[in-house]
Amino acid sequence: MLSAMHSQGGPLARLRRGHEERVLGLLRRHGPQSRAELGRRAGLSRTTLYDIVGTLVASGAVVSSAANPGPRRRGRPVERLTLDPAAGQAVGIDFARRAVHVAAANVAHEVIGSASLAHPPELSWEGRLELAERLVASLAGGTLRLSALGATGAIGVGVVGPVRRAGDDGPDGPHAVLDELLGKRFGAPVLLDNNTRLAALAESTWGVAAGSRDVLYLRLSHGVGGGLVVNGSLHRGADGLAGELGHITADPRGGPCECGGTGCLETVASVGAVLEAFRTRGGHAAEMPALLAALASGDRVAHDVLRAAGTRIGAVLAAVVNAVGPGVIVLGGELAEAGEALLAPVGQALDAHVLPLARDRVSVRRAVLGEAGGAHGGVALALHESPLLARYPGPEHPEDDA
Repeated sequence: MLSAMHSQGGPLARLRRGHEERVLGLLRRHGPQSRAELGRRAGLSRTTLYDIVGTLVASGAVVSSAANPGPRRRGRPVERLTLDPAAGQAVGIDFARRAVHVAAANVAHEVIGSASLAHPPELSWEGRLELAERLVASLAGGTLRLSALGATGAIGVGVVGPVRRAGDDGPDGPHAVLDELLGKRFGAPVLLDNNTRLAALAESTWGVAAGSRDVLYLRLSHGVGGGLVVNGSLHRGADGLAGELGHITADPRGGPCECGGTGCLETVASVGAVLEAFRTRGGHAAEMPALLAALASGDRVAHDVLRAAGTRIGAVLAAVVNAVGPGVIVLGGELAEAGEALLAPVGQALDAHVLPLARDRVSVRRAVLGEAGGAHGGVALALHESPLLARYPGPEHPEDDA
């Protein structure tokens, strides 16, 4: 009886294997961590965790990394644990409206690089795929190839618009063709999602909200969209429609929106809406750089227009904060380049409308990953969800074939 419990397929062996996979999964999703961080996330006792980690280090699946750089403190430096960087790679591709952005990282969360290239809006999907392959090939000194990812890598892809998922059968609707083209061309698992949602995941993984488990991201560009990271994972909602923050009503008496609604946030806080408001009040700005230049010169109308937009944005965000309670709000997109001229009124409106208990528990930050955010989010998505990268990176286990 006792020997059966300790056999490869016995309950104790399966329990131990479950602990190992949990630790490996946490390192794959969250990157380098100390033993203490792993213990908190894994919910394992100190003795069990140290035993599991010792086995994984001995097998080579997990390696020690140097402590974070910074001022030295007394006592032994904190050891960081990470997956073996050679165990696999993930590539992220963002097919934006007029550009392709790519990024790559290994399973240890070490970013290999990123690259971007603009293209005409009418470029075919085949042409965009060729651009993506060329850009990926330019990373890591030309040593990385999408076609060589095989069984050790995966691709996370961001696209414009809602991505509806049909059970386990993959994306449905207009992106199904792209999913099929990617799978055939690159021979690796392909995970599709909305590129703004992926930017949210990227900022919570490598960007300004790194380490935060609950993050609300708002992209203020020619359109307005968002993404929500809950407990470290993307929240997609029913039919992949979560994150449509641009179509929350900001002004009930406002103008019509292309979605069919009235006074949506997108009608007052998109790049086009803000530029139009500036021009209506006598300003001269065909594009955002001209408006930013007016702000820098102290133009009062430019500041007033940004303050009005920021106030609307803050009020909408306050309603979302009261509903879902994120710890960090990240603002991205071209409009966020206005900096404090926008962020300050957003913060003031938040303070005026959020529940008093939440005022000191949420911070507003400007995104730092820029246009490559969606591609970095594709990498994070692959690290989180790829069926290949989720495989146990170690010796074969007989029970796996049972």
